Amino acid sequence: MPNTGRSFPDQIAIVGIGETAYTRHGGATDSEFELCCQAVLAAAADAGIDPNEIDGFCSFANERQEPVVLQQTLGIPALRFSNIVWGAGGGGACGSVLNAALALHAGICRYVVVYRSICQGQFERFGHYRIRPWGSQWMAPYGLMSPAQMVALTFNRYLHENGVTADHLAEVALAFRAHAQHNPRAVTFGNPLSPEQYHRSRFIADPFRALDCCLETDGACAIILTTADRARDSRARPVRLLAAAQASGPGWGQGPMGSHNMPLEDYASTNSRLLGRDLFGMAGIRPTDIDVAQIYDAFTGVVTMALEDFGLCEKGQAPNFIAQGNLRWPNGRLPTNTSGGMLSESYLQGLNLVIEGVRQMRNESTCQVPEANTCLITSGGANAHKSALILARQAA
Repeated sequence: MPNTGRSFPDQIAIVGIGETAYTRHGGATDSEFELCCQAVLAAAADAGIDPNEIDGFCSFANERQEPVVLQQTLGIPALRFSNIVWGAGGGGACGSVLNAALALHAGICRYVVVYRSICQGQFERFGHYRIRPWGSQWMAPYGLMSPAQMVALTFNRYLHENGVTADHLAEVALAFRAHAQHNPRAVTFGNPLSPEQYHRSRFIADPFRALDCCLETDGACAIILTTADRARDSRARPVRLLAAAQASGPGWGQGPMGSHNMPLEDYASTNSRLLGRDLFGMAGIRPTDIDVAQIYDAFTGVVTMALEDFGLCEKGQAPNFIAQGNLRWPNGRLPTNTSGGMLSESYLQGLNLVIEGVRQMRNESTCQVPEANTCLITSGGANAHKSALILARQAA
């Protein structure tokens, strides 16, 4: 592509989004593979392209549906690129979008689909207490065998340093559940949450209660990217990919889900400070320019720390920012996880957050932020590797 003087992601657009129905774990009647195919076909229909035009596949987090099998099943004639983000868990959701953008920028592909399919009812529940393949030799002897336990240690350090209370965590869960009540796709739609219900929920790993932990669900979703020039012919309004980055800070290693030997100055964080600097530097904007956010919410405490890591709040100020209702739609300063997020919409390891970001930039969200022109999307809360995107509204 010609050199326009812009960062390369700004020459790429998201033109299609697709989802299956989301259900609680065990609720899917189709196989995980069938759900994946349905999501890809839905994204192609949304973009207004024939699935035959897809020639690249990207995913993350040990996705089980292999591109060559999807290619054969969907009747796609040419597979020119396939890629998966290594070992990052949910930290790779935005990274898979970055990889798709790279393939398009290099001229390898015409249309690339990013997808994630999860059926926890058919395979495993991620939140279960069990020995994990990573870091188990170091942490299992001490009883760290669920993500909630591992991240609780990190957040307890933040709590100690910043005086967070249960009411701060409750506000995150309550805000996102309130957003989900406007979203018929959300698993918790029609099931509002009260402060009393939150405080009565059982502890999973202090300070996290059950309602501080994300859903365990079945479903699939997909997005389709192409070049900005080709996007002009898409059925749906294209969404600009203003910036995309992935990073891991110095000395982090495998983080709280691998070793818990991160540097003390970064221990009470989501390991996203370097990522945030890279991302906003690429976009050429400041954190204060963000109109709406979709922040990886595996746990309420992760959202709190991420607000500071990405510069949306000054260090130590996130609890007060949250307590003032700033994450809530429609009146908060930064409406966040406007579909309900992984706490209240569905757990697709963060790819559904990208879809909600696209909806905001298309003016199609069920909790639409008026005149929103930029959306920050983050991926990963506990694993070491992190990634993030900034989306921008396409001019009419």
